[in-house]
Amino acid sequence: MTTEEHVVLVDGDGNRIGTAPKTLVHGAETPLHLAFSSYVFNHDGSVLLTRRADHKITWPSVWTNSCCGHPLPDEPLDQAVTRRLSYELGLSVERVDLMLPSFAYRAVMANGVVEHELCPVYRVVVDAREAPNPDEVGETRWMPWKEFADGVRNGLLSVSPWCREQVPLLEELGSDPLSWEPAPRDELPPAARV
Repeated sequence: MTTEEHVVLVDGDGNRIGTAPKTLVHGAETPLHLAFSSYVFNHDGSVLLTRRADHKITWPSVWTNSCCGHPLPDEPLDQAVTRRLSYELGLSVERVDLMLPSFAYRAVMANGVVEHELCPVYRVVVDAREAPNPDEVGETRWMPWKEFADGVRNGLLSVSPWCREQVPLLEELGSDPLSWEPAPRDELPPAARV
């Protein structure tokens, strides 16, 4: 018997206020909850993009950043990033770097389903090729960071709403994603400082 996965619910100040089953939090009244986004780069500075699987509840079939997910209750965010990259993309990573510690967003799909997340953003650099899990990922594509960022900023690339908001903030860190300076861990919201 498997245990249902829970997400961490947070208040507007990023404090943990409880947990809820993951299957129940994405609807018309989605509560603010803890999540993460990650951007995987190779040593040439290209970013790995993923097209979300067709059966995803939120933004199915939409292109987005490399991997998103939710930490389990009491799981450090960097470990959640590592776990999900392994599960979704077959990537084994040694290090993840915190880039945007307090990113948050709320987005509404055409069908009324809401995504509402406190979603720190991470950078990961890999040597290996991805092996997408079809339960999570419909397709992958590598793209030079500048081409991708320009395309998102100029509206030439259609991406998830969180990715569209994150890219300009990442661009502010500099033109070379491999040289971005990581943010201090103590800038994470309280609920993420496990």
